[in-house]
Parts: sequence; structure tokens; C-alpha cells
Amino acid sequence: MFKAFLLSTVSVLFLSTALASNAPECISRNQPLPVNNEQILQWKQFSKNGFKDRGHIHGTLTKIYKDKSGHRHFQVTIGDGARETIEVIYNQKFGKIPQEQMQVGSEVESCGDYITSNRNGKYEQSPDGAIIHWVHESSNDRHDSGYVMINGVLFGYN
Repeated sequence: MFKAFLLSTVSVLFLSTALASNAPECISRNQPLPVNNEQILQWKQFSKNGFKDRGHIHGTLTKIYKDKSGHRHFQVTIGDGARETIEVIYNQKFGKIPQEQMQVGSEVESCGDYITSNRNGKYEQSPDGAIIHWVHESSNDRHDSGYVMINGVLFGYN
């Protein structure tokens, strides 16, 4: 049993290292931010509507929403539960994501600004109760750059 646990742990570490080597660093407060799925799920459950911080997710594309105003909207499952999802919003002026890349079941890594969005306020309510946006290079000093990687292909970042 320990041997199986050790092998699965090594596999997860190898997968995380392989993914990270292809992706740019996710930066938060001038420091590298590792994948923080668990923290995001805590924020989603316990923070107030409109709460903002930095998010770095890794998960599976599980639903594609209708595009709005030049933005791709899609759901990524980042945990084991049915409600452990987040909506990723990608501005296509930073490069189109081809339709063939947007497939349910695709592996997604993304870095950007997290917002709890569980009811209407300054931002439209997300069907997932939380969003990650600004997942592309930053064109101003208000946001750190972000990105989206789908099945190892990088979008939104030169």
C-alpha cells in the first residue's frame, strides 16, 4: 500500500513539475505563486462577494459558456466535488483560443486575478460563484500578468 502511495505521489510531483516547466511563473506580490486550488476553494466558500486576490489553478475544463464581448468563458473543475469549479474569463484581444483547444476534458492551468462572484454587485454573478480573469499579459500597472494553458498550449502570454 505504501508503495502505491509513493508511486502516485511521485507521479503527481512529476506531472506538476512537467506542467510548471512549460508555463511562465505565476506572480503574486512580486513572488512566484504555486497552484493554490485549495485556497481558492476556501475563498469561494467563505469570502464575501467581491473578494479579490491572486489565483493559480490547475484542473479540467468541464463546461464552455457563451462568449461575451470578445471574452471566452469556461468552467474548470479544480477539486473533487461537483461544486469545486471556477469560471475562467479570457480576453481574446490577447490572442484567440482556437475552438479545437476548447474541449471538455482538456487540462487547464491558469494564472490571474481571483474574484468571489456569488451574487450581483460590481461584477456580474458567475454561474460558478467565483472567477479568474486577467489571464493574459498585463497592459497596465494595476494587474500582474496572467495566462491560460490548455493541454500544454499557452495563451495570453508572449
